[in-house]
Amino acid sequence: MPKVRRSRKPPPDGWELIEPTLEELEQKMREAETEPHEGKRITESLWPIFKIHHQKTRYIYDLYYRRKAISRELYDYCLKEKIADANLIAKWKKSGYENLCCLRCIQTRDTNFGTNCICRVPKSKLEEGRIVECVHCGCRGCSG
Repeated sequence: MPKVRRSRKPPPDGWELIEPTLEELEQKMREAETEPHEGKRITESLWPIFKIHHQKTRYIYDLYYRRKAISRELYDYCLKEKIADANLIAKWKKSGYENLCCLRCIQTRDTNFGTNCICRVPKSKLEEGRIVECVHCGCRGCSG
């Protein structure tokens, strides 16, 4: 099985602890990329990729900020090698964006009326029984 892509620089201490999980997520990503997309909308075929990208980034974020299980060097290495999304983590650190699913949901230029995605609307503000599904990533509500 191919390794997670890395530069020639050797990884910092602690890499062997997170490598199996990252390889598993990388394998899931390859399966999602090669999965047939007949019968799906173009955006729907990308939803599993967004989901796995979110999982990988959240894994690194939780290890560093919540559990404090990895070093700063390893965290910076993961960001530099683009194993985790630095921009998404930067948003997670801000108040109100702790559960953000992807960056496309807060980009106003991607919508018709210059607003956020429907998944960013709190469930209490939506009508009862309405099922919300994001067009960009398939999220069912990440506003908290």
